[in-house]
Amino acid sequence: MSIVISGATGQLGRLVVAALLDRGVAPGQLVAGARDESRLAELAARGVRTVRFDYDDPASLSAALAEGDTLLLVSGSEVGRRVAQHQAVIDAAKAAGVARLAYTSVLDAAESALPVAPDHVATEQAIRASGIPFTLLRNGWYTENYAPALVQARAAGVVLSSAGDGRVASATRADYAAATAAALTGDGHEGAVYELSGDHAWDFDELAAAFATVLGRDVVYRRVSPEEHLKLLTEAGLDAGTAGFLVAVDGDIRAGALALTTGDLSRLAGRPSTPLVDALRPLA
Repeated sequence: MSIVISGATGQLGRLVVAALLDRGVAPGQLVAGARDESRLAELAARGVRTVRFDYDDPASLSAALAEGDTLLLVSGSEVGRRVAQHQAVIDAAKAAGVARLAYTSVLDAAESALPVAPDHVATEQAIRASGIPFTLLRNGWYTENYAPALVQARAAGVVLSSAGDGRVASATRADYAAATAAALTGDGHEGAVYELSGDHAWDFDELAAAFATVLGRDVVYRRVSPEEHLKLLTEAGLDAGTAGFLVAVDGDIRAGALALTTGDLSRLAGRPSTPLVDALRPLA
């Protein structure tokens, strides 16, 4: 019986593999899957079994899974296609007799107004309907999502957002990976739904202050309306879809969609989530 990690070349998946190895899981007990198996050569050199795992190729999914395996389904990135992709993985897992399926969902999925939430809700429903024992890992925001804003702050000394007084309980991808590895290896996680987020929900004045600390320059938070934000983003060269998505996310932050703090992440990881300034330093 193995622990199978899908999306193992992705930013989260590769960190989950590393966290599992750090927890003492034998490399031979791990199966790292990716659409392009050649990108897993470094893991193969460490003794991790690697497989082609393409959400769009059911044959590759079936070949990668065996009875009794624990599978981590890292959510796909292709909005509009991933519900069908996830269903293909769920079907393959059921046919193979997978013992447990863990899925990286979104924070407070059932109640979330985030643009990405509907795909996650549909996937959670499909997992429950499959009858496979499951663990739902509802991930909040990654601190690394603010790397582009940090670059802009370095140049202009400004954090520009239409999030108002909204708060974000972010954590690093490594924090989420540590919690995920614990849920994949420990006992008592079957049927669990974990709301994973950072220990502290910061506001954008705090984000600007953290930027100032790591950059060594003054940085201020500039509040703008959603309309002005959309105009500025499109003038900066973003396409309408991306600009609209970013403004919508800020609106959801303004409404509290990413402020939830439950302590689930730090309890699973066995340590506090990475403080904002410490998380930003490697990005500076």
